[in-house]
Amino acid sequence: MNKCIIVVVLLVGTTTLFAQTINWVSMDEALALQQKAPKKILVDMYTSWCGPCKMLDRNTFTNKDLIAFVNEHYYAVKFNAEGDEVVNFKDQTFSNPNYKPEMAKRRNSQHELTRYFGVNAYPTMVFLGLDAELLAPIPGYQTAQQLELYLKLFKDDTYKKMNNQEAFNGYYKTFVPSFTP
Repeated sequence: MNKCIIVVVLLVGTTTLFAQTINWVSMDEALALQQKAPKKILVDMYTSWCGPCKMLDRNTFTNKDLIAFVNEHYYAVKFNAEGDEVVNFKDQTFSNPNYKPEMAKRRNSQHELTRYFGVNAYPTMVFLGLDAELLAPIPGYQTAQQLELYLKLFKDDTYKKMNNQEAFNGYYKTFVPSFTP
């Protein structure tokens, strides 16, 4: 009986140890990494109280294919859109001067960087280019297959060929996801 428990504990521990996760970094770290080895940046703008944000963590950011793709092609940032982190971005300092620590687990004031990116819904995936320029904020909960469309659209610069909504709609209709559900 004891040997069985030990084997189960070892298996669970080993599986957890080697479980793949997204390599989340801070915004400042992503910007520094981007200077050394250029990659686009994916920012998960979330809040502590947001249900769909938690679903994204639980359902989407655990997808093996998505994890591998993001880790290879993007610097991934998890950013509390109502948090108190100080960020240096584009020669500006962004903070949350109206942040209230006692409201940390509830609605709080919006971070200045959140407003800078035009984010007003959570979660929102913000895509930044190789020079940290804003490519697009994509609001709302996304499954791994839905997010795959945007990850590939921006990674390959396919978005540059789309000059109107009709072009995007054509891409959207013909896109075939390859990430396993």
